[in-house]
Amino acid sequence: MEKIILASSSSRRRNMLKKYNMFFDTIVSDIAENINENKFPEATVMSLAFQKAIDVSKKIDSNNIIIAADTIVYLNGEIIGKPKNEVEAKEILKKLSGQTHSVYTGIAIIRANTNEKIVDYYKTEVKFRKLDDEMIEKYISISEYVDKAGGYGIQDKGELFVESINGSYSNVVGLPIVKLDVLLKKYFQISLM
Repeated sequence: MEKIILASSSSRRRNMLKKYNMFFDTIVSDIAENINENKFPEATVMSLAFQKAIDVSKKIDSNNIIIAADTIVYLNGEIIGKPKNEVEAKEILKKLSGQTHSVYTGIAIIRANTNEKIVDYYKTEVKFRKLDDEMIEKYISISEYVDKAGGYGIQDKGELFVESINGSYSNVVGLPIVKLDVLLKKYFQISLM
């Protein structure tokens, strides 16, 4: 069986794949996640995921399957990535408060050292409840915002912010698992089940 490489430092993505008894190694990409504010969110996440996959493919010799992903939050025409610090995290959560934002995840799957590749994305709509300053302060104090697009984790205490979602829950966590399974089956004859 072909070896799978997850091109991600995300423990959330690793845990999602482990749930399906998928045997894989992790190699972290060294690309800078530069977000161009003028790009479309779909193009941004697909480009970043593809750059991660290509970067990791250069670090290996065999024809392994590489899975890479990138997630952003999109609100009112603005791409929102990971907050750099507490101040930025507070500003982001205040923007998201009482609003419906979109979570986009780009997926790139490539077979290293070949031209086989597929790049796609998934979008989920997330409705936030109205957040008061005390709730935001408490959330920031537990540092859950760190390394998370939009400054929150739906799989952790950030779920208290989410009134409803339309689309894939796993996408909001960082990897649309059904979309990934469909792409793996269709293009690489690999199933998560």
